[in-house]
Amino acid sequence: PSEIKAAVAKLTQLKADVKQHQADKQAAKDAMAEATAIREKEAAAFAKEKTYYDSTITAITKAVAALEKGVGAGFLQTKSARTLRAFVKGSDMDETNRQILTSFLSGGDGYAPQSGQIIGILKQMGDTMAADLASATATEEAAIKEYDALMAAKKEEVDALTASIENKLKEIGEVGIE
Repeated sequence: PSEIKAAVAKLTQLKADVKQHQADKQAAKDAMAEATAIREKEAAAFAKEKTYYDSTITAITKAVAALEKGVGAGFLQTKSARTLRAFVKGSDMDETNRQILTSFLSGGDGYAPQSGQIIGILKQMGDTMAADLASATATEEAAIKEYDALMAAKKEEVDALTASIENKLKEIGEVGIE
């Protein structure tokens, strides 16, 4: 009788342990799925931001090169000039610089005497964007490392819980009563 009570108690505890481990395992898997969804959204946002920075920085570099060679008017007909126009319209730069660049990018005759100033503004914009891109890249790399560490930890947790469930089920089979 006491052996049967002990076996029943052990069986009850083992079943409760299995149930809890299964719930914990599912919670870990759910956390992994949620973290993956978040990481995918962050990666997509970074890719979009990087593309924007890359194209704008390229446009700025081409504008500076054209101005330094004295062929700014030819630059104004390029895709890079259109990219730069779109950036200037949507940027939060001070109004004076915006007007100077807008005048240049519109192809007006007033840009030539100010080409040195325009080059300075463009170089400053390029430097700022390059720094912003570097910061965004560092943030993305840190997020990837954090995600990888979380996934490794959760995988270990799931593996440990799976092994524990298997062991508990084996013990239930050894108890011999249902």
